[in-house]
Amino acid sequence: MGRRILVIEDQEQNLYLMKYLLEASGYDVVQARDGKEGIAAARTERPDLILLDIQLPTMSGHEVARALRTDPGLSAVPIVAVTSYAMPGDREEAVDAGCTGYLEKPIDPDTFVAEVAGYMQQDPRRSEAAPAGHEGETE
Repeated sequence: MGRRILVIEDQEQNLYLMKYLLEASGYDVVQARDGKEGIAAARTERPDLILLDIQLPTMSGHEVARALRTDPGLSAVPIVAVTSYAMPGDREEAVDAGCTGYLEKPIDPDTFVAEVAGYMQQDPRRSEAAPAGHEGETE
């Protein structure tokens, strides 16, 4: 299983928390603070999974996901939206843009790493709102 995760997040506190939790669990974390930087980092770093904020400077997370899905070298990398957008339809919009899954902010430090690990084991072409084994859970 791959261990490199790209976190595309512009809020310093969110970035710090995700990076801290993932590195403490043995993941190699690469970070980007806006959409364009995130796409460039994905192309050079070739991560095993991308955690993507939806509300980013320079371009939205939806635009980033669409761009990543058109890159043959990145089209199979799971992309998980990590966002405070939690209105009806937001999850579907993220999946329609190319995200493999969706996690709501604020993240739960007690479950975050396990949720991310679940997405890493999932086939990225099978876009779902939850990792394998979580499909029947309510929000």
